Amino acid sequence: MAEKGYCVKCKTMKEMKDEEKVTMKNGRPAVKGKCPDCNTGMYKILGGKAQ
Repeated sequence: MAEKGYCVKCKTMKEMKDEEKVTMKNGRPAVKGKCPDCNTGMYKILGGKAQ
């Protein structure tokens, strides 16, 4: 899948590792993963409407 997300610790866009698709409480899709360099948690909200 290789989603890119922003790492707040490294302050750059990177491809996430160990990514997992999740659904937020409001029904919107998101991807949760970790930074490959510093192992900080990363989160990216995907497009799409809440259902």
